[in-house]
Amino acid sequence: MRQGDFVTRISYGGDVMFKIERIEQLKAILRGVDYRLLADAPLTDLTLTKSAETLDHPRSSSPEFRESLRRLAVSQVQLQEKNQLAINQKQKPQHNSYFEVPGKVLHLDGDPSYLRKCMQLYGELRVPAEGFYVPEMQMAEALKRLLPQIKPDILVITGHDGILKNRQGNGLHNLSSYKNSQNFVNAVQVARQYERNRDALIIVAGACQSHFEALLRAGANFASSPARILIHALDPLCIAAKLSYTSARETISMLEIMDLTVTGLDGLGGVETRGSYRMGVPGIQHTEEPV
Repeated sequence: MRQGDFVTRISYGGDVMFKIERIEQLKAILRGVDYRLLADAPLTDLTLTKSAETLDHPRSSSPEFRESLRRLAVSQVQLQEKNQLAINQKQKPQHNSYFEVPGKVLHLDGDPSYLRKCMQLYGELRVPAEGFYVPEMQMAEALKRLLPQIKPDILVITGHDGILKNRQGNGLHNLSSYKNSQNFVNAVQVARQYERNRDALIIVAGACQSHFEALLRAGANFASSPARILIHALDPLCIAAKLSYTSARETISMLEIMDLTVTGLDGLGGVETRGSYRMGVPGIQHTEEPV
């Protein structure tokens, strides 16, 4: 086996596909292909798997995620049809066009590979987004600079997390039992100091097995993980993309968007939130500016 191979772990029944990040003596450092998971395993516990999936190709993912992308695309088309119908009923034929102002996303990710994959998909979904690789411990400080600079409508804070094996005290209720939940909470609190209104700045926060309740208390609109499960690497993106193309006049809940995620209500939950999409009229004529 070598760096870049796709493998599964025999001891876990091959439940998750990994890519070998690097090999250290007789141990491999592994990165989940579809799930935000970093792990290590002895080489003897690994078995090669034939797959064309890579972290660099956003379309080669699980069938469940491809279905999520299809539903997102359909919802965008339905929104456009709704807009055009409203324009046609109110305007003369020469003025029956409009322009779109979808919500702008600022995405902070503690994993550069997942961030690259997300940015490709934001582009495909026509979601205006700026992404930054920031280690989880540095996210709170980075947001103090980035929020006033980017002025996003939607903030995604994600990366790697997990329940520590050697946890003490109050178990799953204690933030110290999690790898990065405290760092995510700190970042959410900084964002809420910048903008208290949950509709003016929508926050999607957390990663695999994150402390869901603590993230909501800190001010997140949507967070992982209510059932402390592994979430799909791109589930936070799906929620952000939907909010970007949901009208500011409409409120959506997790019940309405759970089908856009792979892991559903076990993986993510949240509070009712207004969308950040705005339609403008009449349509803008795109002309070249004079030199």
